[in-house]
Amino acid sequence: MGIEEGVVELHDDKGKIDKKLTISVHTFSDLTYTSPVVFLYLLKECYAHGTCKATNKFRILQQKVYHALENSPQPGPATFVVWCLYVLPIFGLHCEGFSHLIISALRRFLNLAPISEDTSKAKVIAARLFLDIVGGLVDHDERIVVKILEVFDVKLADVDEALCQLNVQDDYKPDTAKTLVEDYIFKLIDSQSYMTAASLLEHFSIRHSGQSFLVKMMQNKQSRAAEKWATFMGKSMLCALVQEYADQNMLKQAYETIKKNDLKQEFPDVYHKCKESSLKKLAEKALWDLAEAKTHGDKQLLEYLVYLAMEAGYSEKVDELCERYSLEGFLNVKESEGSVLQSKYLHLDELAVENIIWVDEVDGLCAATSHIEGCKVVGLDCEWKPNYVKGSKPNKVSIMQIASDKTVFIFDLIKLFEDIPDILDNCLSRILQSPRILKLGFGITFVGIVSS
Repeated sequence: MGIEEGVVELHDDKGKIDKKLTISVHTFSDLTYTSPVVFLYLLKECYAHGTCKATNKFRILQQKVYHALENSPQPGPATFVVWCLYVLPIFGLHCEGFSHLIISALRRFLNLAPISEDTSKAKVIAARLFLDIVGGLVDHDERIVVKILEVFDVKLADVDEALCQLNVQDDYKPDTAKTLVEDYIFKLIDSQSYMTAASLLEHFSIRHSGQSFLVKMMQNKQSRAAEKWATFMGKSMLCALVQEYADQNMLKQAYETIKKNDLKQEFPDVYHKCKESSLKKLAEKALWDLAEAKTHGDKQLLEYLVYLAMEAGYSEKVDELCERYSLEGFLNVKESEGSVLQSKYLHLDELAVENIIWVDEVDGLCAATSHIEGCKVVGLDCEWKPNYVKGSKPNKVSIMQIASDKTVFIFDLIKLFEDIPDILDNCLSRILQSPRILKLGFGITFVGIVSS
């Protein structure tokens, strides 16, 4: 869909122009005698007959509206758009989308245009439009309301002036602008439109809402709206937000808020708890180097990382961290931890099941293969070290378990592959490729188990 020589050309899937759907768009190039209704109807027809995707049509029409605003529509670009917004509700389903479209085009236009008599006049009309929306005379989505206030820069003083211009016979009560706006915001809060309410509180610089509003947003899982409002309200409300995050164990959000707003001194315990939680997740993935970098040399966090390494049995990492950062007092702890860790692990000779055989040399491999070839059904399971580096190849399988109804063989594939790769390949091929043995397992893939 494009515009050339005063017409919109609607293309088919192969890029050819469908002449039957060509629409005259002279009004795009000259809006002098074009009413908002006609202009919007033309947009509707262009959108309805376009053949490209909706997002592309929106972008193209947005560009056309922008160029139309450059052609000096009467009585002025901003005023023309605000009157379009008055009319748009009669277009039903197209109302919200076209409102976003023309407001975004006007925003772009105003970024490059100086303040003029037109923009001042449009602000007055936009303030009246806001009153008509609040009063139920014009129906616009609440998100459009926020955009109208923002793009026309309508403040409480403008709303108050629009109220003063209304006659006593109008449907509005003689309230102040602040009271009217607050009532509208409270209705949004009651309907759980928290993000819109927070945006309006910020736009109109209304700060008297208490912590209960924050708690209500958090209870309804509206953390983004809560953060927006707390940021506007200032440090005390940001502190309340961090505490809410901590109470709900939302440590990542608490950490980001603390970091973004420099609240480390106010929440040292929460900050370290957040950091420790992050280190623990990295340690669980054995990403020790990344975890070490995340400590930024903080001694308390380094000591916690050492404890994580000790708990996971990474004694070499414990020694490395203690030596690099001169961490003392871990020697006795390491010795006691060693005995505790030994008691935590389950050893093969402690199992009640008989005939669990560890296979890591040639004789054991041949005996295991001979036994398995005589079975009709075996169970398979494999273990390997996970790789959390995005885009990297997966690690090789390190342990394979093959079990018959009476015996379990645990193959140390890494050692066997290093010592006797050809024999290992032959034995596994005989087992895995045998049509006489039914192999049972979950998510089995035989490609490259050893050789890759």
